[in-house]
Amino acid sequence: MLYPLKFSPILKDKIWGGTKLKSIFNKPAVTDKLGESWELSGYEGDESVVTNGRLAGNSLTELMEIYMGELIGDKIFDEYGLSFPLLFKLIDANENLSIQVHPGDEVAAERHDSYGKTEMWYVMDADEGAELIIGFTKDCTKDEYVSALENDKVEDLLQKVKVQKGDVFFIPAGLVHAIGKGVVVAEIQQSSDITYRIYDYKRTDDNGNERELHTEQALDVIDFSASKNPKTDYTAQLNNSTNLVTCDYFTTNILKLDTAVVVNYATLDSFVAYMCLEGTLKIESEGNEPVEVSKGETILIPAILNELTLVPSTEATLLEVYVK
Repeated sequence: MLYPLKFSPILKDKIWGGTKLKSIFNKPAVTDKLGESWELSGYEGDESVVTNGRLAGNSLTELMEIYMGELIGDKIFDEYGLSFPLLFKLIDANENLSIQVHPGDEVAAERHDSYGKTEMWYVMDADEGAELIIGFTKDCTKDEYVSALENDKVEDLLQKVKVQKGDVFFIPAGLVHAIGKGVVVAEIQQSSDITYRIYDYKRTDDNGNERELHTEQALDVIDFSASKNPKTDYTAQLNNSTNLVTCDYFTTNILKLDTAVVVNYATLDSFVAYMCLEGTLKIESEGNEPVEVSKGETILIPAILNELTLVPSTEATLLEVYVK
């Protein structure tokens, strides 16, 4: 019988990483440059491994080979096979990330034999005055963009958005974006690692070399239209799911709890992933031991589990993610 599954985080040091994933979420960092914690991943070479219960030690891909639609949903297995469709991360930007863009499915398949990368961010922590870059301030032509890039003025074209904890942003493929210094986000994305770096602040590595830019590749995929109001407007309802993002690749809701809540996924035909944003809770399902989840942890609910009881210790907040 399948049960709610926890996984060991896959930690990634980055040139722009810091210490907040360790200090806020107790991730087992061994350096002060921890940039990303891949919380739930079927990405080849970075596959999550179960830490709880009788399936501990098995990778997500191994479980999909055995349980198929029971684990991820029949429709999803029919479409994606053994490729888990989503990737869940925590990201700590101790310095500005490069300004980048991701291709959609068509270009990614043609050039990289990969899925594209549409994603969303939930801001889990932000220093005062911290910013994100999201798209262009006004409609821009390809020529204007190239000229700005050549003259080191591309930042002048881009929209900077002040952020605070709880802000949500949807980043479809083609939208230019960057996480600014002092921001920690939970990221939900298609299972893809294709990034076109378009500007990197002239940073150099230990050998004095600037990181590679992908100017030509990016030109074909950038959406040059103005990005109006990039922030998702929502008001979370207590003890009910509130929708944040619905797209072809995932649906994300926020769930704030201060009492036990029964949820039923019988009609969903999808796995559900919970990213715990605040607090601690127990997840109870018939025939299984309760599983405790704390802030900064992600848990996978197999598609075959139709009904759960979520029991917060005091208060808890979750992102609830599935594929429609």
